[in-house]
Amino acid sequence: MHAAVISAADAPPVYRDHPYPAPRHGDEMVVEVLAAGLHHLTRAKANGSHYSSSGGYPLVPGVDGVVRDQEGNLRYVALDDTPLGTFADRTLIDPHRSVILPDGIDPVKIAAAMNPAMSSWVALRRRVDFHAGQRVLVLGATGNAGRMAVQIAKLFGAGQVIAVGRDTTRLKALSALGADETITFDQIGHAADVDVVIDYVWGEPAADAMMAMLTARSDRTAPLAWIQIGSLAGQTAPVPSVALRSARLQIVGSGIGSVPARDFLAELPELASAVAAGAIDVRARTVPLAQVAQAWTAETDDRIVVVPQPSPSRRKP
Repeated sequence: MHAAVISAADAPPVYRDHPYPAPRHGDEMVVEVLAAGLHHLTRAKANGSHYSSSGGYPLVPGVDGVVRDQEGNLRYVALDDTPLGTFADRTLIDPHRSVILPDGIDPVKIAAAMNPAMSSWVALRRRVDFHAGQRVLVLGATGNAGRMAVQIAKLFGAGQVIAVGRDTTRLKALSALGADETITFDQIGHAADVDVVIDYVWGEPAADAMMAMLTARSDRTAPLAWIQIGSLAGQTAPVPSVALRSARLQIVGSGIGSVPARDFLAELPELASAVAAGAIDVRARTVPLAQVAQAWTAETDDRIVVVPQPSPSRRKP
């Protein structure tokens, strides 16, 4: 079979022959990979910069994907830390870390959406006591996960969703996806009275935004839940101590470790159903596995989905 193989942290993936996988214990099964998303997490785990990376090489990247098992079932699978990811013709999965998908579902759409959508979906379901009618601000809303966070907050019944970003053209497009207001970072003080912040930015921009919002809040004793998910602007943020003393601010993280694997898995079926039903707008671009090296660093507004097979609709093996 073929796979994309990374030999070192700073090396691009190389498409080459790879040994056929063999189960190491009774729970594992060999599956055919139909589609696998190229996510920020995929790159970060592959180059060792993500906190959950093992750092071992060589490895086949790919943290999730849509696969077909030997009984012909389509499954969405999330892999644990493993040297054999989903950027391959076949991989090994633990079926307990997967959900069976309905027939007729689009593998590419599911592979593109599940990882970025899961970040805000799980954050609102599992990390804060979110309820319909609350006001949500998405910091870094113009990225793929941020776009989905806007839609998911609305899907969960948010009374108001405010999208924050730097690119005004991309921001305007979010109104059609459910954003009630779109603002840039320098306008964030005008959107201070929210209940939840979903933060994909962190770093100094997030700290500045946090202080601007806390200063401008009409009632500092009103609870504000700040959910830290991504760190596009920096791994650390200079949050002053006064931010924690002068307002009823709760900062929580949402990700691998802060959310148990069983909680992620429990949310997968409903999220997959929402994606399949078209409740979440998905922008995807397929790339053959053989061209993975060119796609690895590509800049695109669409989520790149690696397709090992000529077509995701191949007959079952």
